[in-house]
Amino acid sequence: MGSEREEMRKTQVQVHQEAAASVLQARTRMGNTPTNASNACCFCWCCCCSCSCLTVRNEDETIQRSTFESRTDKTTNCEESPKPTLEDTRSWAMSFERVMKSAAGRSCFRQFLRTEFSEENMMFWLACEELKKETNKTVVEEKVRQIYEDFISILSPKEVSLDSRVREVINRNMLEPTSHTFDDAQQQIYTLMQRDSYPRFINSSAYADLLKSLEESQSPSEP
Repeated sequence: MGSEREEMRKTQVQVHQEAAASVLQARTRMGNTPTNASNACCFCWCCCCSCSCLTVRNEDETIQRSTFESRTDKTTNCEESPKPTLEDTRSWAMSFERVMKSAAGRSCFRQFLRTEFSEENMMFWLACEELKKETNKTVVEEKVRQIYEDFISILSPKEVSLDSRVREVINRNMLEPTSHTFDDAQQQIYTLMQRDSYPRFINSSAYADLLKSLEESQSPSEP
């Protein structure tokens, strides 16, 4: 088991380096070559080498990362999301798809996932949705790298659970990153949430309490 994990780590290091080189080439073509471009390992974010340049961060990369993280980390509380209607909330019990199509549903479900210490699944799914909206090639490559670092790397505390087949697909896709690099992984995590977490959410006290509060708010007040 230890040897397999070490082999996976080596593969990810190779993918990291190849993806970094791809980002560097794209930036060079657009005249946006970073000041530390002379040393490709400056793009390494996996802490796999001892190069002192790991502490150097490009200012525009930092800004992009901050924006990306704020998008995927916002609205995590039911009370902070658009207030769900009673009809909308009741519909969540019909299918997981209805939860995911509702902004309030996603927010409440994400709050529930946090109590189960699996919020990273929703964060990853949302990050993939944001990625698919992007059309700029350089930005796509940067976001792909960030998603890999945050949710795919075995070194990340927010690593999502993916099988070896999907990881191999990702590793191949990382050679030429696109807005659909993580499609297979996103579908697998969606299925995991649907089969594992969704039934518990519908049967949870959090969902029952939300329904009750909405029903009481719509009940006519006694004279």
